[in-house]
Amino acid sequence: MSDIITTTPIQITDSALKQLRRIMSEQNVPDEYGLRVGVKGGGCSGFSYILGFDVLKEKDQVFELNGFKVFMEKSHSMYLLGMEIDWLEGLNNRGFTFNNPNADESCGCGSSFSA
Repeated sequence: MSDIITTTPIQITDSALKQLRRIMSEQNVPDEYGLRVGVKGGGCSGFSYILGFDVLKEKDQVFELNGFKVFMEKSHSMYLLGMEIDWLEGLNNRGFTFNNPNADESCGCGSSFSA
């Protein structure tokens, strides 16, 4: 198993952490799962964000963030370094948002980007 790294390349706001804890509880996510954060090819701007609960995989780095195990493939950190995950609760928009300083462009929905 990988060592846990205490300095994380991303930040998660308190409101996002609250929602993640709610989802974990409601979905009965097993304790061995962590929060997977990453990118994948696709989306209208080139890359899409990955955010979900998953088991540790061989290529993962493990971070500890406010009581959460965060799993991220090492190769994804160059796209996500400095990113903030937030939760918005508004009249027109509700959900997780990704504030990524590495994104050259983002799509209108904010779930994909180019770098």
